[in-house]
Amino acid sequence: MNNAFQPSSKTLTDYLRIRFKHLLDPAGEFLNRIGIAPNTLTLAGLIGNLIGSLLVARGQFVVGGFILLFMGPLDALDGTMARLRGEPTDFGAFIDSVTDRYSELIIFAGLLYFYLSAGNSLMAILVFAASAGSVLVSYVRARAQSLGYEAKQGVLTRAERFVVLIPSIILGYPSFGVVIVALLANFTALQRILVVRRLAR
Repeated sequence: MNNAFQPSSKTLTDYLRIRFKHLLDPAGEFLNRIGIAPNTLTLAGLIGNLIGSLLVARGQFVVGGFILLFMGPLDALDGTMARLRGEPTDFGAFIDSVTDRYSELIIFAGLLYFYLSAGNSLMAILVFAASAGSVLVSYVRARAQSLGYEAKQGVLTRAERFVVLIPSIILGYPSFGVVIVALLANFTALQRILVVRRLAR
């Protein structure tokens, strides 16, 4: 198979968890110590993303973007807290994953509203393409796992999408991030499909 379709088995998310473990663990221990539950943090992240996305929908990119930027680390902390408590559960991981999908789609919804309000139908279509690609990246992995395969690789997993999209919003050029995600998220879904095809032979 072409090397372009054989991405690394480690994603940016994997590297970030390893690289920042020395920061995540103390923060998780502190939050556990003051009595905050992992699911509470998950809910707080979802609400924060909703607030940030509402601001983005109104064109307040800097404030909305920084709120979204701040919410990013919360996605890693809730899992860290559960691990440190010694009580990670399948349902907790399931809720965390579902909430991540909602959070990402909420951001795209804010961008979609902004572009529709501005009468920019092309960018609205690209936002839809970006959101569809992002969902498919996760769906392909989940469907592969249900068949007994692992397909978490790709050029634009969730961490990469966050790194591309949120800074572009803060800088006032969300269209730049949307275009990249629209192209590479769908390409990543294709990469994972081809990985599963190779493994299923």
